[in-house]
Amino acid sequence: MIITKNKIDSRTFIALSSLSMDLERVAMGYQRGSIKMAEKFLEEALRRKEELDHLEVKPYVKNLLKKFIKIKSEKQITKKAEDALLYSILFQNAATVK
Repeated sequence: MIITKNKIDSRTFIALSSLSMDLERVAMGYQRGSIKMAEKFLEEALRRKEELDHLEVKPYVKNLLKKFIKIKSEKQITKKAEDALLYSILFQNAATVK
């Protein structure tokens, strides 16, 4: 993969966008009380993380990838929802860097 100045390739864009959408679904699931749905999409997000680990991404994105897995171990549902939404937005921003 080639990262040019402020541009990412399509594989990275798709992976980051998909991760963002998965995390948004996690946030909505927790917020609505659909814990099973939220957990399913969280597992999908973790698989997306593994996919991104093999792609070349900017250092701040690698840092976010390491941190967002803390959602799984959080005890409070509202905190899980807030964190999932936060990381969803951050990964979407990383995907749309121009």
